[in-house]
Amino acid sequence: MYKDRLNSIIDLSFNCLYEKINGGLITIENEASLQLHLSLIMKSFGEQFIFRKNELFSIELEKPVVLSEGTFSKSNSLKARIDIFISIENIKTNEKTNCAIELKFFKESNHREPNNRYDVFKDIQNLENYGEFSNFGYLIVATDHEHYISHNKYSKNTADFDFRNDSKYKAHTKLEYGTTKPHGEPITLNYNYDFSWKTPVNGISFLLLEVNSTKKL
Repeated sequence: MYKDRLNSIIDLSFNCLYEKINGGLITIENEASLQLHLSLIMKSFGEQFIFRKNELFSIELEKPVVLSEGTFSKSNSLKARIDIFISIENIKTNEKTNCAIELKFFKESNHREPNNRYDVFKDIQNLENYGEFSNFGYLIVATDHEHYISHNKYSKNTADFDFRNDSKYKAHTKLEYGTTKPHGEPITLNYNYDFSWKTPVNGISFLLLEVNSTKKL
């Protein structure tokens, strides 16, 4: 029940942010401003999805988490920070559902290829591993650069890291960075993913991807 509500909050907030940015009402220059504007919109929508006096919607930015065992591959440590962490809970029954959200914003003027594509899959991997803290997650990527969305062909050494529009990832496929000095270790994800972009005629394009956690709370 609460998962459905959180999905609705995320979907409404995502589309609202998309329209405000591409309508010229909001300007974003980096991930921090993307995080700020999205969280403000989420807080507003979240409060509208509380229907009973014992229910509570909460939102936290840069939430610190520590694994009980193992390490996060992105930080190679027990610790990580979740960009946006939202939840709905019933303080009387203790029923609670959490969602972790990671953000990426790539500007064409700060072209950092192909490392950015690798980092997107690293964030997906982290989201899968947030199961000790969240029930599910989302990745949101924003960019003004067509390279990530519809580029004709990537170099064979980094072609594994592909989240262009209509591309797919099959669970347990190993993704490898084939250059002499790889940006990072190979990545293997646990679920299938379909990548679909929301793209204006001119402006900022957005990817919204739901990510399942590999553990259960």
